[in-house]
Amino acid sequence: MSEPAKEGSTTVENAAHRKVTGSKSSKGHCRRFWWVYVAILVIAVVIVVPCILLVAVPRMAQQKLDEATLTIDGIVITHVQANSLNMAINSTITTDGSTHATIDGFEGTMYLADVEPPLAIAKINFPETTSDALQTVNVSQEIPISDQAVFTTFNEHLMQQETVKVMVKGDTHIHVSGISRAYGVTFSKIVSLQGLNKFKGLNVANPHVSIAQTNNFNATTHIPNPSVLTLDVGNTTFRTYFNQSEIGTSYIRNMALHPGSNEFFIWADINQTAVLNGLTHRPWCERNGTLTIELAGKDVTNNGQPIPYLANALAASNLSVDISIGQAVQSDIGFSLSCID
Repeated sequence: MSEPAKEGSTTVENAAHRKVTGSKSSKGHCRRFWWVYVAILVIAVVIVVPCILLVAVPRMAQQKLDEATLTIDGIVITHVQANSLNMAINSTITTDGSTHATIDGFEGTMYLADVEPPLAIAKINFPETTSDALQTVNVSQEIPISDQAVFTTFNEHLMQQETVKVMVKGDTHIHVSGISRAYGVTFSKIVSLQGLNKFKGLNVANPHVSIAQTNNFNATTHIPNPSVLTLDVGNTTFRTYFNQSEIGTSYIRNMALHPGSNEFFIWADINQTAVLNGLTHRPWCERNGTLTIELAGKDVTNNGQPIPYLANALAASNLSVDISIGQAVQSDIGFSLSCID
């Protein structure tokens, strides 16, 4: 064999020898130091698993809760008293349904979120729920009214605004399926509700009048309620104005507002002289007997108790409505009135 061939063969043999030697050395190293690798693995598990359980999972749980959507389908206010009422809330929570978990029941605070800082209105006890894609949550409880001013402000916004922002916030715990540990989370949602929008669209139909000193006007009033709120107001009286002057008091008994159109019998004690002056003097006499009447809340009673937080809210601004009083005077009394100035 030539010298180059021998050298090549020697090189290959040496490489093979080194490979075998290195493999045996590695195996020997592993046999001698196996405990080091086990220790490293244990340390990794000890560090990584708690990080996942204590950091990653709670963050994921809070994120999923933040991504859930709260929809308030209805609010029913009954048993209205001076210092308490019953509030029933029908709502739904929607999620992506990707995480299987249970959320503990908790006490949440309902806030009026249209003001800064938000005003705490009521404490609501929410039941245990799950992370199902669609979860129905209904609660009904007595709400104590400890701060009349706060509750009046909330009702003013509800009656005067087109939309009202309500925040529900509370701390609770979430149980993720397969993990025994409970994680603290915060439920915080802001929901926009339709307000009563100053009772826009209110109208008075079929008016009747008489020459009596009291109870000399009555009609049918239609009060729209575009919200999801049902409110048992009670017996309500209104200061009644014409041409910026108070001309009497109007009454609605057992006023309960339901979503949609509400019809009530309304009657009043009206200053007839003020009405006759309006029907016979410009510019009002040029409107075919139609006068613009304004109503402002005066008193509300329910269950025999005065309800100042509703009365003051109704008094916050005047309700304006056109009434065909001239036609009622002609049909009920027989007078045909026209401009005399």
